[in-house]
Amino acid sequence: METVMPTSEPAASPTASAPDDRTFAGLAEPFRRALKVHCYRMLGSFHEAEDAVQDTYLRAWRSFGALDDRSSIKAWLYRIATNVCFDALTRRGHARRVLPHQRGPATHEMPDGVPAADVAWLEPYPDTELSRVADDAPDPEARYSMHEAVRLAFIAALQQLPPRQRAVLMLRDVLGWSAVETAALLGASTAAVNSALQRSRDTLAKRYPAGRAPAPERPTGAQQDLLGRYMRAWERLDVDALVMLLKEDAVYTMPPLPQWYRGRVSIAAFFNRAFRLYDSFRMTPIGANGQSAFAAYARATADEPWSAHSIQVLEFEQGAISGLTLFAKADSLSLFPAFDLPLVSEAR
Repeated sequence: METVMPTSEPAASPTASAPDDRTFAGLAEPFRRALKVHCYRMLGSFHEAEDAVQDTYLRAWRSFGALDDRSSIKAWLYRIATNVCFDALTRRGHARRVLPHQRGPATHEMPDGVPAADVAWLEPYPDTELSRVADDAPDPEARYSMHEAVRLAFIAALQQLPPRQRAVLMLRDVLGWSAVETAALLGASTAAVNSALQRSRDTLAKRYPAGRAPAPERPTGAQQDLLGRYMRAWERLDVDALVMLLKEDAVYTMPPLPQWYRGRVSIAAFFNRAFRLYDSFRMTPIGANGQSAFAAYARATADEPWSAHSIQVLEFEQGAISGLTLFAKADSLSLFPAFDLPLVSEAR
């Protein structure tokens, strides 16, 4: 049983002074983007993270007058945000956001086009939201840099942890907080925090035998060339060119559809049939989860506008695409605005 219990934020007392909006904003606003990333790691959803941050700042504003030590506002805000996430996960029934390959075996069959609406799917995170979250020199206590710890595969692995283990691992191994600081934030003993941390590391070790996610490959000229070829393959509906960019055992998923594919042969068979449904694509380079990504617009006939099709997040290994995740259909319609993208692309 989990022994790490959250604590509630200080309640505003009837005699507490009314919060000063300018003082509160000046102290709290610098942490908003980092707190949003923290909530995303906890919840696996960009949209839920937005809601959680709004709730965090509302709770913080209401309790600000009761905060005695304003130099501790960072820890205080993280405590509130973590509790907000715990509440959200409880309302969700602790359903864990996943990607299709975490739910069942790969298939060789074409999907039926029906989204699995009963599944909580992982969502991508726009790089524009990460640009002002500094973490180039993480605390020595941290195992992961901020950008390592926002990659899609890592977020997917995090969601397999119970909520309190998830929080402990992020506070200790991502943010670099000490066991004492983490215990104070969660209202737990240091021994309970250390135990939860070890259990969470053991769980992640099943996904990452080396004990941590592999470091992301640095962008190279060859990788930029590959991305250009990838974009042209989609825009030309060229399955052969697309498949040549993949590792032999590449994985292709497309939430909210539950089917997924492994290997060039299966992926080629899928695209040979799927591309027949379209006249053309337009690809817009973007960034998501610190990874190369594209926003795809599609049209079925030449006289139609290009409409939002998918947010595509790529993963590389050894100079080839090892993972391709398309957030498609209804999910993409809610995600395009999150990336500040229109739902209809203007003609060239």
